Amino acid sequence: MKPRSTLVRILAMATAAGALAWAVTAGNQPSHAATGPVADAGPGYAVEDYGYPNADKILAEKGILLKCGDGYIVLADCASEQNLLRFLARDRADVCFKVTGEKGYLALELESVHGVRTSDVSTTHLEMTAENDRVTYDIPAKTWEGVGESADGREHTLVEIRTTK
Repeated sequence: MKPRSTLVRILAMATAAGALAWAVTAGNQPSHAATGPVADAGPGYAVEDYGYPNADKILAEKGILLKCGDGYIVLADCASEQNLLRFLARDRADVCFKVTGEKGYLALELESVHGVRTSDVSTTHLEMTAENDRVTYDIPAKTWEGVGESADGREHTLVEIRTTK
């Protein structure tokens, strides 16, 4: 057998194998004309905005605007347990939050705050507004402290809570 005829045979077999492979894979593919855009058929993307769940309902029922947070500071019933972050505000029942993580963040609006009791394990950083001023407090764990109105006489709104263990 001559080298030239061997080369022709190899090329012919390779061409036949390639044609067969193409026919098998092309036969199993759906027609592009039969499909629509993926965005029209598939579900949308899930985007986390860190908005507080049921914030509208809580605002309507309790008068507390819970804006957003990381999920580690959650509104709690003050009678549910002892170790809660508790806020005293004029003309309303105490408002409590449970701290569930090593660090926590919550943006909110709670008016007329004048006192706080921190949880047993969390140091708490508070940001409040009074008129056009922004006032901050750093309060150690397991502490009762006068803040806001009790500290300087003006009505304060609690706008941010940060906790660290």
